[in-house]
Amino acid sequence: MESLLAFFFLNSIYLMPIYGWIFCLSLVNLLKKLSKGQKDISKEQIFLTISFIIIIWSISGVTALSLS
Repeated sequence: MESLLAFFFLNSIYLMPIYGWIFCLSLVNLLKKLSKGQKDISKEQIFLTISFIIIIWSISGVTALSLS
């Protein structure tokens, strides 16, 4: 249990800024393509979805393990 908590804490502390940058850049690229009327936005959608899931997963993992 301690190693899992350490993994989530390290993931949240050191990798969260990277996940945040990926999320923001994907969102900006998606909005640029949508404003230009381009329909091929699958790559941005995939990166946006994956980075959002990882961010939420990290936050919920740390919270759940901290409370137990």
